[in-house]
Amino acid sequence: MNFTIFTNWRKSSRSGGGDNCVEVASAATGVVGVRDSKNLTGPILAFTAAEWGAFTHGVRLGEFDR
Repeated sequence: MNFTIFTNWRKSSRSGGGDNCVEVASAATGVVGVRDSKNLTGPILAFTAAEWGAFTHGVRLGEFDR
């Protein structure tokens, strides 16, 4: 996959502006990329829009809470 398709990387407003978090970007194709904010040229995880939607839905429902 050509990871240059991801633009407008963003991180949570709750991150406090630090570099210890993840960033998310969308591609025009609908694919969502996730990367480590400390390693901007490192690996990127890529998810389909459906996969990302299922994940964020689970987060909102508290499925991953301890």
